[in-house]
Amino acid sequence: MNTPFIISDSCSFERFREIAFHFVHGQEADVLLGSPELPDSSLSYLGIEPQDELVLQSGVSGAEIPAKMKEFCFSGEGPVIGYLSYELGQELRGVGSSKAVEFPLLHLKKYRAVLIHDGGNSSLKLISCDKTYRSSFVAFICGIGPVPDVELPSFASEEICMSLDKQGYKAGVARTLEYIRDGLTYQLNLTTRFTMPGGDIEPVCWFFALHKRYPASYYALFRSGGKIIVSTSPELFLRVEQGRVLSEPIKGTLAFEKYSQEQVSSLQNSVKEDSELSMIVDLIRNDISADCRYGSVIVEDHKSVFAVDNLLQMFSRVRGELAEGRDCIDLLLNAFPGGSITGCPKKSSMELIDRLEPHARGPYCGSIVLIHGPQDMVSSIAIRTAVYDPDTQQLDYWAGSGIVIDSDPEAEYMETIAKAAKILDPESV
Repeated sequence: MNTPFIISDSCSFERFREIAFHFVHGQEADVLLGSPELPDSSLSYLGIEPQDELVLQSGVSGAEIPAKMKEFCFSGEGPVIGYLSYELGQELRGVGSSKAVEFPLLHLKKYRAVLIHDGGNSSLKLISCDKTYRSSFVAFICGIGPVPDVELPSFASEEICMSLDKQGYKAGVARTLEYIRDGLTYQLNLTTRFTMPGGDIEPVCWFFALHKRYPASYYALFRSGGKIIVSTSPELFLRVEQGRVLSEPIKGTLAFEKYSQEQVSSLQNSVKEDSELSMIVDLIRNDISADCRYGSVIVEDHKSVFAVDNLLQMFSRVRGELAEGRDCIDLLLNAFPGGSITGCPKKSSMELIDRLEPHARGPYCGSIVLIHGPQDMVSSIAIRTAVYDPDTQQLDYWAGSGIVIDSDPEAEYMETIAKAAKILDPESV
């Protein structure tokens, strides 16, 4: 791999945001935006001028996917950025569906240059094979100005169409509880899709405004098939650093107006929220063990809590070490899709999800990925995610909640609406 070219060792995160905005807005670059004030979120990436891509459509055999991904990601130079759709998980798990597939199973890109900002040490580095481009790039970015400050849009209730409205979502929770009592699932993640006109949205400005107001660890803007994926995810799926594996599943949510330690304790002491997280942690342990060295998989910081989007979120850390002969793509595909957005057992829950949800998920509940090489990768769970279609000016956004035996349909619906609050006015739905 090319040695990164150090542009600056004193570049603020705000300055990187300005540079990123210019390229995303003016040159249709793709960006992964961290938030240095949040733990483990110091790195951001900007992919400039795509040079090659791998797009796999529905119909490709699940057995072919690993080889195709490895050939693309591990040959040549530079990081790869892209996404895996939820429907790729259905293909890998043998879960059939009659729903129309609206997105590729996966879309990965290589770039002329990738700009990397490390908020931990304020460094700015450029990876590019083209030495001439390096020189012109440094000169060019000196004149880039600030990010425009825009208001976040609001949507009237009559403009919003839900694939599962309040009545439909509560009925879906009730059916899920029946499936749990029948032993078909222990936990299931039920979602709804919000569709609304996005004619007043300039998606790049909207993305940067969301990040400024609601910072989270794994923001991403990625262009695919003429559509723009906007992910504001706080959840790490899998990080691999020199073979060391980390997953941070989120389960357990409490909306708050003013943060307090009492609310944190309330979330941690909830039997229902505890069962949600503990089930998924056990699933993640099992998912990554197949590709990790025997005895290396451990759980740390169980039932930790952080605040994001006016929500308290509970999570745990699951660590391991890649086994000899295994790489990050083996791990990614064997664990995909993430257990926190399926439920457990995984395949059975996914089959039930396909019955319960009238919509396709697409990039939502898939993963945004950056792959450096066989032993290095970072991937998010693509929750809090929207898709904007410039041709129709339609905006889709999804949200959901985890259902366990002691779930209450009304409470699960309200949790789902709370997770959409930074996009939608809760009073409008």
